[in-house]
Amino acid sequence: MRTSGVLLHISSLPSDWGIGTFGKEAFRFVDFLKSAGQYYWQILPLCPTSFGDSPYQSFSTFAGNPYFIDLDILCRDGLLKESEYSNINWGKDPVKVDYSKLFENRFSVLKLAFERFCEDDKYQEFVNKNSFWLEDYSLYMTLKFYNEGKPWYKWEDKFKKREKSALDMFKKDNSNEISFWKFVQFEFFNQWNNLKEYAHKNGVYIIGDIPIYVAGDSADVWAEPNLFQIDENCNFTHVAGCPPDAFTEDGQLWGNPLYNWDEMKNKDYEWWKKRISHTTKMFDTIRIDHFRGFESYYSIPATAKTAKIGEWKKGPGIEFFKSVEQTLGKTNIIAEDLGFLTPDVKKMLKQSGFPGMKVLQFAFDSDDDSDYLLHNITKKSVCYTGTHDNDTINGYIKNASKSTRKRAKDYLGLTKREGYNWGMMRACWSSNADTAIVTMQDILGLGTDARMNIPSTDTDNWQWRAEKNNINSELAEKVRYYTNLYKRLPKSKGGNKCQK
Repeated sequence: MRTSGVLLHISSLPSDWGIGTFGKEAFRFVDFLKSAGQYYWQILPLCPTSFGDSPYQSFSTFAGNPYFIDLDILCRDGLLKESEYSNINWGKDPVKVDYSKLFENRFSVLKLAFERFCEDDKYQEFVNKNSFWLEDYSLYMTLKFYNEGKPWYKWEDKFKKREKSALDMFKKDNSNEISFWKFVQFEFFNQWNNLKEYAHKNGVYIIGDIPIYVAGDSADVWAEPNLFQIDENCNFTHVAGCPPDAFTEDGQLWGNPLYNWDEMKNKDYEWWKKRISHTTKMFDTIRIDHFRGFESYYSIPATAKTAKIGEWKKGPGIEFFKSVEQTLGKTNIIAEDLGFLTPDVKKMLKQSGFPGMKVLQFAFDSDDDSDYLLHNITKKSVCYTGTHDNDTINGYIKNASKSTRKRAKDYLGLTKREGYNWGMMRACWSSNADTAIVTMQDILGLGTDARMNIPSTDTDNWQWRAEKNNINSELAEKVRYYTNLYKRLPKSKGGNKCQK
């Protein structure tokens, strides 16, 4: 079945409260997708953001972002009064997220809701079912605020090294604060599940993201440091990144702690299996970021200032995915297989049976016969105009080199009259790929100002938001026309969901 979808993160939805949420505009966007004939809504990781406000640097790989909890829904449920949040400065720019304002004000409002909350059977069921990550996360967040936001590896030794007596005493003295963080997660997942259920009722399915690495400053690493490349003093020994290439002279120094794959294997990849199982309950299809890192990963000494000094190490390979499938069964996965791929990586992708990604913006950098050119795109793949790491199409055409721009225009027949964005999206929809995904920024015809992220930069990312009135029925009708033209309209509810 040929399908299509739209990439728009929750944070980019319109909202009166500083950031997109699981509220009415999220439900309205599902209606837009249905009207536009779309089968998929693709989003970025829903985890709490930490360093640089990036959803790929999170305090927990299991927890949900408190900012996405809709305040109007809490008001409707009797946990808030509108006056308690309607007059707060959530940021002055309706098309940009002001994360500093959110951090200053969101938690105090959520605590007002917590004070009115009464635990019931549904809440207790949630706590019990998610105790394998929720207990550590709620304790970690309480300790983090207690330590004025410092990362866990800068806490006192008794907390850093998880001394039982110290943690037991801290839990006793801070039980209410710990319960607050559990309440936040209960509300997050309750609201998310309601939104997902509404999407399913309307024939829309969710593609979610699972980053290969977790943040060093996270409950995951603090709770089980033995699963990561960390010494006995809780210092990272090696961290993740990418080597220098034609685009980055110093390479990319991500700084995430690397996995101790030997220990992971000794424990039958239990942590990863819990992570994937948890994620499959949240999303219908998972896009695994940096898929190649399972075959081999770039290891950089933790003391290095750039990614120039590093070496490739073997990852767990296809045996990892076989073990996961043996435990969890077949999972709908998209492999983010972008960048330089060795024969071994290509072999692992083929053995996995997962569809890979083809990004049109990567097709025109040279005269080479790129795998991303339309005539090379295979059926078992997902075609993208661009991802969250790319410029918008209009920005790409404006900022690309003269030769790249000419190749793209000539190959795709792009014209200013039609709109460069519509021309490239049509190419994506027309491709042989089973699934085609375009970004909402490109549907709206926006420029570089609407770009979501510039890799290897730490500021001014993840901020773009859509304007409410621009997501309308006229636009949905136009998208639906092209979706139908290229035979991607959903034929029935259910379907393949990027199945292997």
